Amino acid sequence: MKRFLLNTFVVLAIASTLYFANHSLQSYLGMQAQQALSFEVHDLEQGLKVAEQKQQLIIADYSAVWCPSCRKLDQQVFADPDVANIIAENFSFVSVDHDSELGRAFAQRFNLVGFPRVLVLTQSGELVTELPLSFDAAQYKANLNKVLRVSSPHSSS
Repeated sequence: MKRFLLNTFVVLAIASTLYFANHSLQSYLGMQAQQALSFEVHDLEQGLKVAEQKQQLIIADYSAVWCPSCRKLDQQVFADPDVANIIAENFSFVSVDHDSELGRAFAQRFNLVGFPRVLVLTQSGELVTELPLSFDAAQYKANLNKVLRVSSPHSSS
């Protein structure tokens, strides 16, 4: 029995170490991907103010820094020069961290389960639409342009 308990403890210790090491690595890689973005990234409060000042819609990126799919979205879509230019010129970009208190409230408010989820909001924070998840930059560019064609940020003032 003692040997079984010792083996169980060792397996749990190794599994825990691997889990936390992977979480730390994924978080580091996620932070690197976010920092490499060429446009301004705001928290929600700041993003609302910028959107109001510039009369822009908000792109709210609900994600987790340790999430590989979220990092893929940052690296393959948001880092694309064409997508980045559209965002920089037309939107206030907001990052909402799933693991924060604000992130939990945001997810509850908009009924979000899972991530990454990218919402387009008015200057007052009301939902315009959710962008379909795509890791294809050209498709994302088309989706952003469609939002710009059909939405008027001035209607929320």
